[in-house]
Amino acid sequence: MVAPDERGIPRREFVKSAVAIGGASALSACLSRESVDVPRGPTDLSSLPQRQHAWNDVLETDEHGNPIVPRHRVLLLLNYRGDGAPTDADRQTMAEALQSLEHAYPRDNEGLLFTVSYSPAYFERFEESLPDSVDLPMPEALASFEDPELDTPDAVVHLASDYGKVVLAAEEALKGEKETLNGVDVAASLDGVFDFVDRRTGFIGDGLPAKHDDVAGVPEGEVPEDATLYMGFESGFLKNQASEDRVSIPKGPFADGTTQHVSNITLNLNQWYQQDDRYQRVSKMFCPYHAKNDIVEGTGENLHTSQMELCKPDEQAAREDAVVGHSQKMVDVREGDQAIILRRDFDSTDGDHAGLHFVSLQRGIGDFVTTREAMNGTDLAENSAVGQRNNNGILQYMNVERRGNYLVPPRRLRELPPANPETEGTNA
Repeated sequence: MVAPDERGIPRREFVKSAVAIGGASALSACLSRESVDVPRGPTDLSSLPQRQHAWNDVLETDEHGNPIVPRHRVLLLLNYRGDGAPTDADRQTMAEALQSLEHAYPRDNEGLLFTVSYSPAYFERFEESLPDSVDLPMPEALASFEDPELDTPDAVVHLASDYGKVVLAAEEALKGEKETLNGVDVAASLDGVFDFVDRRTGFIGDGLPAKHDDVAGVPEGEVPEDATLYMGFESGFLKNQASEDRVSIPKGPFADGTTQHVSNITLNLNQWYQQDDRYQRVSKMFCPYHAKNDIVEGTGENLHTSQMELCKPDEQAAREDAVVGHSQKMVDVREGDQAIILRRDFDSTDGDHAGLHFVSLQRGIGDFVTTREAMNGTDLAENSAVGQRNNNGILQYMNVERRGNYLVPPRRLRELPPANPETEGTNA
């Protein structure tokens, strides 16, 4: 139980709200509530991994070995201010700004984890094309029933920490609003190199969704008190997540990078909680077998994996049960009994509506498209009593508002990379 502060607001609830608001005043409030001292980061950065997305080795794990991801998140969408190809001076400024974050905080969940990624629109400024080893198309709608806006900022910075004061302070430093960060001088900021065009925030972790059910799209008092996500079930099971090796680009100038898809999804969970019973929710999230046999306890904290090997094939379930589960459909796109995308998504109250920022990493965007097509279950809907959205996993409770595709380059190329470093060169 989190102790309330002097005004009766639990600390975690307050910090989540402060992260959503952002700015210097929110940071000041967080500093007064989060009394923990965060150590400084290393002075020598040479040992940091080339993979920006290599977070798992520094994350804590649950009793089943599943990584526990950082609780507080900020996505910053940026546009490069320069015309044409970036200058070496801007690359150097960006390098100093990002290295200031790394000197200020340890690279773990109690410090700061972050990635910088770039859109296909960013790479259009170069004469050279991306190498064939990078699968990075422009974003598009991925189902007949969705009509998302397509995001094309030049870059996205993803900030993550267990402490709201860390992500807020890092954001303020990147914007040029802080001269020191955790006692470390900030050498440079991104202000002047980029325009900050959008800001998205959220959270993931035991109890946070239930504490923030006073927004549209989710009925108050229905989300389980210990749920990590609004839909009430655990999701980061080992077989449901690709390894960081699987999602890393294996060759070419961007080897050790990855691709990233970011969707902004609104959740509409009144039926999920107030009309569907637990049997139906378990059937739609996992599979009918799990519901019939009480496989899932509580939010699923008893599960080491999602145990999809117990479920019928999805086509058989669609015919015989008229329901096919979300996880059940994902089995068809596994390789070697593992998923092909690595999710780092989180819930949100942006716009005062329950939502999900779906962040996925994969070797190429094609892997995400394949996974999404399996989630759509179009063939199942056409050949059974399962509708295109009703009783077809969790589709009917989600609406995709925005989509964007990005390349997360290796750390050596994270500052305004050229489209093809082998031919254009870089000082990064």
